[in-house]
Amino acid sequence: MPITGQTAAKLRGFLRELTPRARAMLLAELERSESRGEPMPGMDLIIRELREAEGATAPAAAAPAVAPAPPAQPAAAPPADDSQAAQLFFAFLEPFFVDDDPEHPHMGRLPRAVATPIWEWICRDLVPAETEAYVRQVAKLLAAKEQGRAVQAANAFQDRVVQAIEKAVSAVNSDDKDRRKLAHQIGTPRAFDDIRYLTVLLKTRDVLAVLAGKLPAKVRNLADDHIASITAFVDSTAGRHRELYVIALVMVMSRLASPWQLIRIAVRAADSDFPARIAESPYAPAVPIALAELERLVRELESDLQRGQAMAQPSLLKEIHDAARGLRTEIDLSADSPWARALAGIRGQLAFALRPEIESVPGRVRRLLRVRGTKDIVPGSVIDAGEVADTEALIGFVAQCRTYAHELAINEMTMRAFSEVQNYLETHVEPLLEGLRMAGKTDRSYRQSQFDAAVRFCSKVFGAEYAQTLVKAADVARATERKPPAAAAKA
Repeated sequence: MPITGQTAAKLRGFLRELTPRARAMLLAELERSESRGEPMPGMDLIIRELREAEGATAPAAAAPAVAPAPPAQPAAAPPADDSQAAQLFFAFLEPFFVDDDPEHPHMGRLPRAVATPIWEWICRDLVPAETEAYVRQVAKLLAAKEQGRAVQAANAFQDRVVQAIEKAVSAVNSDDKDRRKLAHQIGTPRAFDDIRYLTVLLKTRDVLAVLAGKLPAKVRNLADDHIASITAFVDSTAGRHRELYVIALVMVMSRLASPWQLIRIAVRAADSDFPARIAESPYAPAVPIALAELERLVRELESDLQRGQAMAQPSLLKEIHDAARGLRTEIDLSADSPWARALAGIRGQLAFALRPEIESVPGRVRRLLRVRGTKDIVPGSVIDAGEVADTEALIGFVAQCRTYAHELAINEMTMRAFSEVQNYLETHVEPLLEGLRMAGKTDRSYRQSQFDAAVRFCSKVFGAEYAQTLVKAADVARATERKPPAAAAKA
């Protein structure tokens, strides 16, 4: 079905309202579909709008997008003449990037923010002449639509970069001053760790490509047959290179619809759900990798709460709940262990972040719906529509929290807040209805807006059917409302 101008405008507005995280996930999925030759109606328009939106919102220090060509153009991408070359260089590393602050380490993953300074260091200091030749070669091949040869050129350049990094690091190993100078040139918080891991990833490129070919593009449920295939391949390939276990686990996690399911590999490999037994397995890193991802999600929710966007993204809270529950059910964390303490800390961090929002709901409802005397109402005024919408969304968010309360360690505060809202609505809807029935010209608009807000809140708390009953009651009230004095005299 062709996309008309009106439909395109609506689609553009919808995409612009998505969060950066949602846009990035959608863009990556569409580009993977495009690379597999699986087009969908309007794909070109959607991808173009996503890239423009990403470019408009990216911070000045953001890393270049690293999805395969055709490349995105974020605000801090390399100059136009080498952006495509950078895209191809980093495309293979996409599963290993994490969208998190570099101060929060993730086992087996690189902060996306390090991509830009590493690329600039490669271009400026590490292999400037080779980089210039590589950039020209890629531009020429892509202009000729020879994508395959361009990827081969990127692979060859990656090999050259690995050699140059190993030589540069070896040259400064015995000199602290030279090490500090090199770290300053690289410009990332953990410079040597970052480039060392980069070389490890690039040196295992061919092995990981084989592993990637064994995995579906998206794994909805990590079942035993997937796990057996993964562990058989990794066990036969890793040998003495135990770091390959970590790399393989991160690669697998990038394909999982629910990243926490990664721990199933560790449980299956250990043939036990006891932490001590799992810790002895080479697949034990699956647990700290999953915990770090859960903690990242909690930080993302904290950020959304601060921006007032959490209520618009209920899926994130569910994702956190499912991950916490999965960790607790797949692994026996009943006894004290480092993993049990880590999960308890994450749940405590989440409860601390949610408490102000949850506990504010009863007060917001009371402030909006408090029955006021006519003399306290400004003639012709209404309650703030924006505050009503925010409160309605927050009530819905608390209702969702109530569903997940036990697992997220917010049971008591959520039940208390929700119960207070229920009780207030049960006892104040009738006075609001009576006030609407008795309203005059000066206070009618205000009392109508209060009652309308109460209907919206009741729909969230008691359901749409109950809210519809209130609407009918208001219609009856308006039909039997008090007549003005003049009309009564004539009667």
